[in-house]
Amino acid sequence: MKRRTFLQTTAGLGALALLQLHTKANPQAKAVGLQLYTLRDDIRKQGIEKILLEVAKLGYKKVENFGYSQGKFFGKTPAEYSQLLKDNGLSAVSGHYMTARTPGMTDGLTKNWEKVVDDAAAIGHKYVVLAYLMDTERKAEDYNQLFDLLNKGSDTALKAGLTLGYHNHDFEFTQKIDGQKPYDLLLKNTNVIMEVDLYWLAKAGENPMTYFNKYPNRFPLWHVKDMAKTPEKEFAEVGVGSIDFGAIFKEASVAGLKHYFVEQDVCKRPPLESIKISIDNIQNAKWG
Repeated sequence: MKRRTFLQTTAGLGALALLQLHTKANPQAKAVGLQLYTLRDDIRKQGIEKILLEVAKLGYKKVENFGYSQGKFFGKTPAEYSQLLKDNGLSAVSGHYMTARTPGMTDGLTKNWEKVVDDAAAIGHKYVVLAYLMDTERKAEDYNQLFDLLNKGSDTALKAGLTLGYHNHDFEFTQKIDGQKPYDLLLKNTNVIMEVDLYWLAKAGENPMTYFNKYPNRFPLWHVKDMAKTPEKEFAEVGVGSIDFGAIFKEASVAGLKHYFVEQDVCKRPPLESIKISIDNIQNAKWG
């Protein structure tokens, strides 16, 4: 081989090796999601257009909606909102909804549910999730009605190509219905998937791995939310609190994890700063 050819060849191989090292050193960013409820005040003040732009700039790839009302997402029609998501390189794989059993609520499991799921499918949802039970919906008879609502609502969602889920807080573990935790009753008496909120589970003194192993593949959605290392155990940015996400994520395949979302109900600093800290910590973590 001529010297010039040898040098060109080895130079090319060297460049290729450097490229491979660079690729290994900079793995593809994790597809981190965000529950937009964290930014509810910013959305109200600045508009959804600006906030989705900021969320995308921070590196989030997915969002979970809240606040659907009368056929609109944050005041936008499904077509308008879908375009906003597309313009920012985001997908809305999931959304939070209510039962609408409370007077004044117009859309949810008991009102306009077919329209809700059709609109959810139109913007690309894969999951529709019952977000919260009001204080007035937690009596024994309310839960018995809820089981039926969830199962029927699940059938309706499936017709639109969606999966219905349930998102927990801590009361589903601390309350007792006929001597059993409502969360256990929900798992036993419904066919819905569970969106496990890791903060509220920890706040209630529960171990998520116990549930993952007892009900494998039932937990495809997670809220990754940290707990401050203080007596108050308030909400904290992911990675600065007390929850061992590394240990929990080791059981992701048992749980059936598909998507996870950062959420921080209350932030001590501007929420956009908080979600930046959270995603930066996740991207730098060995888990996720």
